[in-house]
Amino acid sequence: MIKAENLVKTFGEVRAIDGLSFRVGDGLAYGLLGRNGAGKTTTIRIIMNFFGADSGSVTIDGVPAPSSKAKIGYLPEERGLYPKRVILEQMVYIGVLRGMAKRDAEGRARVLLGKLEAGEYTNRRLDTLSKGNQQKIQLAIALISDPDVIILDEPFSGLDPVNARILKSIVREQVDEGKTVIFSSHQMSQVEEFCDEICLIDRGRGVLEGNLKEIKRSYPRDTLYVEAYGAGDIGALLRSGAPGAAIGAVEQGGGWLIKLTAPEKRKDVLAALDAAGVVPEVFSVKEPTLEEIFVDKVGGEASSGEGADGDADGGGKKRSFRLFGGNRKAGRVAS
Repeated sequence: MIKAENLVKTFGEVRAIDGLSFRVGDGLAYGLLGRNGAGKTTTIRIIMNFFGADSGSVTIDGVPAPSSKAKIGYLPEERGLYPKRVILEQMVYIGVLRGMAKRDAEGRARVLLGKLEAGEYTNRRLDTLSKGNQQKIQLAIALISDPDVIILDEPFSGLDPVNARILKSIVREQVDEGKTVIFSSHQMSQVEEFCDEICLIDRGRGVLEGNLKEIKRSYPRDTLYVEAYGAGDIGALLRSGAPGAAIGAVEQGGGWLIKLTAPEKRKDVLAALDAAGVVPEVFSVKEPTLEEIFVDKVGGEASSGEGADGDADGGGKKRSFRLFGGNRKAGRVAS
């Protein structure tokens, strides 16, 4: 377990970390998430003992981080490899620096390059590869010593969809093997599918920590997503067939988002669709995305199409409604 307590770090007059606390259990995918400049990278560097905190502490399995023997693999946001050196050569070199026998390091490097679909680059110089392929090599080096803890700082930066899929597959494998994986990112949609638990950071402070599924379920279950081929205007259908059940409905993503007056009104919506001969292909509660949760907690504008929608009322006017909003109490408010 990694435990951070009341971390504070300043650089001159800038307070980069301001009383941050969180816990990361073994065998979890954990997200340290926030906007650029929130303090994520500074926190990681304290965990890895690149520099110390002004106050507070970090322990790994109960041992202060500077004294811990845990193996940590790190993929930094800024690439730090040797661009003019052959890839296999520098992978073996770094493996040996981390205590591996040369033969073991070479074998492990070849296995990792194969898994990352980068075996053809074994004897190539790093600077001959694309940005995305360099990122895969960086990940392979982070995993070379089979670390107990893997820290990935903006891991999807510069990756095209194909390479992002490959990287995700390898990361899932590490989690399945019981490794602790910490994601640091401002691209919340990219890492949302991995994270068991999260800590949202804003201006060096933790604003929310806890199990992501539980946090999502703490939001009102009063928004539906419905897809029904040939249903026509579902908003109009509900106004006539289930009056009082919905605040509004708006088309989105090939279906309809329906804001209910109360969660239990789901059955009235389903009954109205059935009475109209509409058979939904999708009928589900719409949970907030991680990005929407972050906007709810720290403020700011939702991106286009998120956070507020509208539907014409009986008089033809547009009536706005928030899909997700208000302060939620699920999880722990990190301090």
